[in-house]
Amino acid sequence: MSSIVSSLLNWLMDLGYLGIALGLMVEIIPSEIVLAYGGYMVSQGSITIIGAVIAGTIGGVIAQWFLYWIGYWGGRPFLEKYGKFLLIRKHHLDMAERWFQKYGAGVVLTARFIPVVRHAISIPAGIARMSFARFTILTTVAIVPWSILFIYLGIKLGSHWRDIGDVASKYTQPIAIVAILVIVVYLIIAVRKKKKLR
Repeated sequence: MSSIVSSLLNWLMDLGYLGIALGLMVEIIPSEIVLAYGGYMVSQGSITIIGAVIAGTIGGVIAQWFLYWIGYWGGRPFLEKYGKFLLIRKHHLDMAERWFQKYGAGVVLTARFIPVVRHAISIPAGIARMSFARFTILTTVAIVPWSILFIYLGIKLGSHWRDIGDVASKYTQPIAIVAILVIVVYLIIAVRKKKKLR
């Protein structure tokens, strides 16, 4: 990590639970790092694991709310112009929109576990005017296990929490594969249902 990111992370973590939530809301630092550091704090007895998971979930959901409402009110033109300030590139938008159009609203849940797509999927959900309540429920259901996983890994790593990138891939890759398989099964079932209705 750069010294600036490291300093920002230390400042956020000095705020305890609020720091975890803020760290995930602003998304300047990858959520994996924020949550892993939160796990390290749990291992040190500074905070509790339940509190860390709650803070991680709140921060993660609010971050996705921002993207949802940007998509809802700003649409694609706004994001193509200003998305770079949110660390979202055009190819992220293209992929997320294709996934949303192909797999429907259910992808908001499963895509949270797939790299590249998981952060941007909230945008086409907003553009498509997906129900905010449904969006929030699906997002929360996905973020809770994500928060638990990285906080748990941070606890296990302890003072070596900076190695989270190397360790996490052993878990995230299989999870991403399962998520893709779930999406494929969901699509097959949806196609079959449409054929039966014809």
